[in-house]
Amino acid sequence: MSIYNTQTLKIYNSLSGEKETFVPINEGSIGMYVCGPTVYSNVHLGNLRTFMSFDVIFRYFIHLGYKVRYVRNITDVGHIVDDVDEGEDKIAKKARLEQLEPMEVVQRYTVDFHEILKAFNFLPPSIEPTATGHIIEQIEIIKKIIDSGIGYEANGSVYFDVVKFNKTNHYGKLSGRNIEDMLANTRDLDGQSDKRNPQDFALWKKAEPQHIMRWPSPWSDGFPGWHLECTAMSTKYLGNHFDIHGGGMDLKFPHHECEIAQNEACTGQTPVNYWLHANMLTLNGKKMAKSTGNNILPGEILSGKNTILSKAFPASVARFFMLQAHYRSILDFSDEAIVAAEKGYKRLIEAIDSLNQINVSPNSSLDFANWKQLCYDAMNDDFNTPILIAQLFEGVRFINLLKENKETISATDLEILSTTMHSFVYDVLGLENQKSADSSNDKLEGTINMLIDMRNKARADKDFAMSDHIRDQLLALGIQLKDSKEGTSFSI
Repeated sequence: MSIYNTQTLKIYNSLSGEKETFVPINEGSIGMYVCGPTVYSNVHLGNLRTFMSFDVIFRYFIHLGYKVRYVRNITDVGHIVDDVDEGEDKIAKKARLEQLEPMEVVQRYTVDFHEILKAFNFLPPSIEPTATGHIIEQIEIIKKIIDSGIGYEANGSVYFDVVKFNKTNHYGKLSGRNIEDMLANTRDLDGQSDKRNPQDFALWKKAEPQHIMRWPSPWSDGFPGWHLECTAMSTKYLGNHFDIHGGGMDLKFPHHECEIAQNEACTGQTPVNYWLHANMLTLNGKKMAKSTGNNILPGEILSGKNTILSKAFPASVARFFMLQAHYRSILDFSDEAIVAAEKGYKRLIEAIDSLNQINVSPNSSLDFANWKQLCYDAMNDDFNTPILIAQLFEGVRFINLLKENKETISATDLEILSTTMHSFVYDVLGLENQKSADSSNDKLEGTINMLIDMRNKARADKDFAMSDHIRDQLLALGIQLKDSKEGTSFSI
C-alpha cells in the first residue's frame, strides 16, 4: 500500500483561499505545472526559493508514492519588459546590449539556471519545455480563442477581450479582483491603442521592424504574448484539466489570471484544481534589487564572493535556512539568520550520523510511532516545513537521550527513527550530508599533501624518477601540482 493511502493531505488553494483536502483527478497520479524562469539573467535568490518550495512539494508527493508528472517551463521569448503589452522583450534587449544572438543569451542563462539548481540538490522536472519550442501550439490556441468570439485581431496583433469574457465567466476570481474596479482604476485609452478595453491582453503581437525574435502567423510576423506559453505547454503535457499549478505570488495577477481566462475561453473548462503560490524573499529587511546593491545571487552564497555575508555557506545550509519558513510566508535573508541556520543544520546532521551509536533494548520508553506521524502531519498541513523541522529536532532530542542511556529503544523503533529521519531530511527536504562531504575533502587534501611531502623528499634526495612518478600519477587523477618559490600547491 502506498503511503498516500494512509495520509490526508491538505493544500492551501489560492483559488478558494482555503486549505482543501487534496484529491488527485486520477488516483495515484498527479499532474503539476510550475512557471519556470525567464532566461535573460542569472537566477536570483527569490526565484530559487520559489523553485525550492515546489521541489519539496514534488519530493513529498514522490515520497507518498504518487506518480508525478512535473512540468516546469523555460521562458525564452515573449516576456516583455514590465510584463505589459508594450516595450522590448527582455531577452532581445539583453542580446542587443551584449551584441549576442538571443539564443546565446537563452543558452547562457539556461545553463546557469540548471547549474545552480543542481548545486542546491533540486530534482529535475519530468518535462522542461520551452516557449520557442511551442509556437505552433500557441498559434492554434489563439485560433480557438478567436473562434470562441473572445479573441480579436487588430493591425496584425491579437488581443483577448476581457470585458466580453467576463460576461459569461469571472475574470479576477484567482486574485480576488473585480473587472469593474479594474476598468475604473485604469486610464482611458488614448486612441492610439489597438485594444478595445484597457484590461485586454495580447495573445499575439506584430513585431516592429527592429524586433529580433519573430515567427510567421496568420496575422503577422510576430511573437506570442507572455501569458499564452504556459497555457499551451501545461495543456499539451497535462491535459485541459490537471491537478496543480504553481508559481511565485507575483504571478497570481495578471499571469495566472490570464492563463485561467485563456483556458476557459479555449476549452470551456477551468484548467486547474489547486493553485499554489510561494511568497517572496527579502534581504536584510528590504526588497532585493540590483540597482540598490541589496542583492545576492545563489552562487555568491556558495563562493563567499559578496558584500552581504561573513563567509561562504554550503548549499544545504542555505536550503535548510529557506525551509525553516513556510512557503507562503515572507522570508528575510541575512548573515545572522544563515549563521544560525548553519548551527541547526550541523546539529541535525550530526544526530543522524550518530544513529549507529545507539544501543537497542527489548522495549522503547518513547512513542516513536506517534512522533513519526507528527512528521507526516506537518507536511500534510500544506507542506509545513518549519513544523516538520521542529519535529525532526524532537527526533534529535530523542537521539541524544538514547546516546546518554536516559531513554530506551527497541530494534523495531530504532528502524522507525532512522528511516524517518533519513526520509524527511534527505528525501523530502532534499538536504545533503555536507558534513560528510567536508570530511572527505579534508581527507583528500591531507592525502595529497602527504604525497607532496614524499615528492619533496625524493627531490631533495635527487630521486627525480620517484618525484616525476608522483607528479604524473596525481596528474592522471586530475590533480595538478604547481611548484613556486613559496612551495608546492595543487589544483583539482
